[in-house]
Amino acid sequence: MRQLFESMKRHASEAGEFVAASDRLGQLSRRDLFTRVMAHAAELKDQPKIVGIYAPNGLHWVIAQLACAVAGKIVVPLPTFFSTTQLGHVVRDASVELILASEQTAAVTAQSGVPMNVIDIHRLGTGLPDMIDGFGQIIYTSGSTGRPKGVCHQSGQIAWSAAALAAATQASASDSYLSVLPLPLLLETICSIFIPASIGAYVHFDTDLADRAGRGDVTGIAKAFEAYRPTTSVLVPQLLKHWIAELQAAGQHAPSSLRFVAVGGAPVPKQVADVAWRWGIPVHEGYGLSECCSVVAVNRPKERRPGTVGQPLNGLQVSIDKGEIVVDGPSITDGYLGQKSAKRPWRTGDLGEMDRDGFVTVHGRKDNVLVTSFGRNVSPEWIETMVLADPRVALCVVTGHGEPHLTSLLIPSAAGAAWFATATRAEVLELLSDLCSEAPEYAVPRAYVITSFEHALKDQLISNGRPVRKNIGRFVLERTAA
Repeated sequence: MRQLFESMKRHASEAGEFVAASDRLGQLSRRDLFTRVMAHAAELKDQPKIVGIYAPNGLHWVIAQLACAVAGKIVVPLPTFFSTTQLGHVVRDASVELILASEQTAAVTAQSGVPMNVIDIHRLGTGLPDMIDGFGQIIYTSGSTGRPKGVCHQSGQIAWSAAALAAATQASASDSYLSVLPLPLLLETICSIFIPASIGAYVHFDTDLADRAGRGDVTGIAKAFEAYRPTTSVLVPQLLKHWIAELQAAGQHAPSSLRFVAVGGAPVPKQVADVAWRWGIPVHEGYGLSECCSVVAVNRPKERRPGTVGQPLNGLQVSIDKGEIVVDGPSITDGYLGQKSAKRPWRTGDLGEMDRDGFVTVHGRKDNVLVTSFGRNVSPEWIETMVLADPRVALCVVTGHGEPHLTSLLIPSAAGAAWFATATRAEVLELLSDLCSEAPEYAVPRAYVITSFEHALKDQLISNGRPVRKNIGRFVLERTAA
């Protein structure tokens, strides 16, 4: 992180008046941001090593994150979309000794019983604190049981990944980034904090939209992009689909300012990406996982190959072993918290292939493969991606391990809610059959269950924006047996 420190210092000195970051509370110039980060870093110098951050997306989080990097702390992001039980587990499991909070989140943080500091975005300091090595981050993934486990990156993985991703996406100081994903997601931390800070680019945090996104509601995404007209951003497929639907409903295109929009976290249906490009959204699919510091491969500007997730970041070695994607290089995790050091190369558990030019295609999780009672193997992500190509479907999860046929859990999109409300069972099954026309008959869902994001979150079917497949399997069995 020493290079980040020197870069921020240089940007503050050479063009300190340029705006570096903003949110609904205001904005900070490069000089203001650097000064406030240094002030908080000096205060953190003698504080405990393991620090949690619990704040909304925005300036509070940016200052806390960068100050911890300068002060050599181990950061534990505390997602506002985690349940109280999950948050308590994270704090205890990671042995968090201090929590940095905003005025907005201080009351909730106080209930943890852990010492707390409120981040003051107006605090000024004198002089520069010594840069302390040792920065790292413990990322908690939701896990299939909903009980998070910590992934440790304490050996320079974040700094390396930020530099590699900045190079791959051709990021520059002339970029303006719009942050709409929750900052506890490591990819968003890298793209909206570390890359802009290192290259001197501008970032705006849409706090309200990010908060809603963490809860499955992204209404107004088209309005946000039109208002701020960024050059770059990062999305998950659900947000992309909603953005397309809003553009189509309004009969308008995405801002012409956009040059690069990365989409990952889940498969992106080729049909959806094609439609996005027609509406002015320059979609570039990528692939990664927390254990590889979020990004393994990404489609580059002017080098995109539709249907793939692009080529590996320069410096990573990616191979396919018996159908499984295997990764080695500087971004590999140190291991899971409390467990042995990670073995390298890292076996991702993802199924995929790589063409002769190095472009990677991902087929789904190895441990998600469903085997029907007739002995047929089906990768659920394969079928889900087909169904998600329809704008009426916001989320699809296919189940049916050990059953004679597959069943799909469907969550209608805002654009499709009316259609599903009046559609007959035969019409829904016909829709599924049409969408899965390229799949063999045994892989086409013959039953379905419809729910909403609100009920899915309440019934713990979704965690961290991703389906909890074990819970969904039980949920679907209960509904279809009733």
